Amino acid sequence: MRVRKPFGRAGLGKRFVAAFAAVATIAGVGVVAGTGTASAWGTNSGFSQWSANGCGMPDVKVRSWSKPGNYKTVVMLDGLRATNDVSGWEHETNVQNMVDRGVNVVMPVGGAASFYSDWDAPNNFNGQPYAYRWNCVITRSLVAGMDARGMRGPSGKYAIAGISMGGNAALVIGANNKQNFSHAFSMSGYLNLSAPGMKSAIRVALLDADGGPWNADSMWGAPWSTRWYDNDPFVQITKMHGLKVRVGSGNGGLGGYNAGQGPVEIVQGVPLEWLSLAQSRAFEVQALINGVGITTDYPPVGTHMWGYWQDMMWRALNQGWFR
Repeated sequence: MRVRKPFGRAGLGKRFVAAFAAVATIAGVGVVAGTGTASAWGTNSGFSQWSANGCGMPDVKVRSWSKPGNYKTVVMLDGLRATNDVSGWEHETNVQNMVDRGVNVVMPVGGAASFYSDWDAPNNFNGQPYAYRWNCVITRSLVAGMDARGMRGPSGKYAIAGISMGGNAALVIGANNKQNFSHAFSMSGYLNLSAPGMKSAIRVALLDADGGPWNADSMWGAPWSTRWYDNDPFVQITKMHGLKVRVGSGNGGLGGYNAGQGPVEIVQGVPLEWLSLAQSRAFEVQALINGVGITTDYPPVGTHMWGYWQDMMWRALNQGWFR
């Protein structure tokens, strides 16, 4: 996140404050989400790189780690500032090592600011000549590519997990594609887009995201469009019956991955996770009301950083969640 001075006049009201806090959370991934881990931790065991049809976009690079006989495959989704070289998961964590513990790991590369969705139109703010078609890529092209490589495993279905915007997308994709996905995991995700200020927050965050500015109207249309609700896990909760759902978030408390951070990074990282925690808790209540069983991971410490998300993935594995 680029640190900016507050704009506008004083006394803008609670709704704007909530929206600004949400913007900070969504856009802040790029700054605080890179400390405390190293891609050198990752294994090359079972590694391959391949392409998935872009559904009208350029073909999508896919990097995967797989072994015959593994019992599950998980698709890992990135955050708002996803890069085009490798996934943030590979840049910053060792989750690919799960390949040696029975779980194949698949990382589609790219998708900055996309929410891994099929957009209504090409982004007219940066001249991108094609509309994002990430939902199509993941649910069709990527699934076909994993099928061709024998990755379904004994259960016959895949898992999907993501951080930040990818956490939102993991639940929405899982809920609408239960024929291919049995597990969906959101870490520090935005799971109640209908909450006051969230649509405005996403709109402003897209303007600031790398490669942008990005136009939210090109993504899901005007704020009153039903497509915003189609992509809101809170609203889509009733589609999650029969899906193995997991949500996690830190609480803003400092832990081992914050060692060596400066005061600016810490001040950014703490409130970043507060909103994620509030949204995850609200979603948990919504799931309870609607009879959707979920598991949760709320560690006693954790800011908006890759190290804490890495630990959430390993806890899910060690607790048998992928079974």
